[in-house]
Amino acid sequence: MRKTGLREALFASALALLAVPAHGAPDETGSGLPVPRFVSLKADKVNVRNGPNRDQDVAWIFSRAGLPVEITAEFETWRRIRDSEGTEGWVYHSLLSGRRTALVAPWMKTGTVSLRDKPSTDADVVARLEHGVLGSLKNCDGQWCRFTGPGFDGFIEQNQLWGAYPNEKLD
Repeated sequence: MRKTGLREALFASALALLAVPAHGAPDETGSGLPVPRFVSLKADKVNVRNGPNRDQDVAWIFSRAGLPVEITAEFETWRRIRDSEGTEGWVYHSLLSGRRTALVAPWMKTGTVSLRDKPSTDADVVARLEHGVLGSLKNCDGQWCRFTGPGFDGFIEQNQLWGAYPNEKLD
């Protein structure tokens, strides 16, 4: 009886080891890229589903290409995303782009954020952007990002953007 218990324990341990990927091995359930990470929507119409397959109900539809979203999980070719309001759902991977975009302070209700000609609080203000303005991230040094869009190009403090992590550096 003791040998049987030991054999079962060894078998269970072996199964558990098979279920854990070796260090550095690619994750077969997703892209192998870091999670979480920011990406943007590729299309003007993106169905967001309740689960990671086409049989799941569409919870809502995004209708703005370029909108930044955060990937919070991956399952095969599906990505769970979160928008700037914290709402999550699943989208098919091909509807997402690696192009980095950001929203200006979507948490603000009033006021503007200064866009400057250089990455410094002493630099000249080239524009005042309202909350929710969408633009492209050209680079970030961890404190400032070069932020461009239709009719504006300058530097904005990184903590005033949704679409870049604090202290994240982008080239």
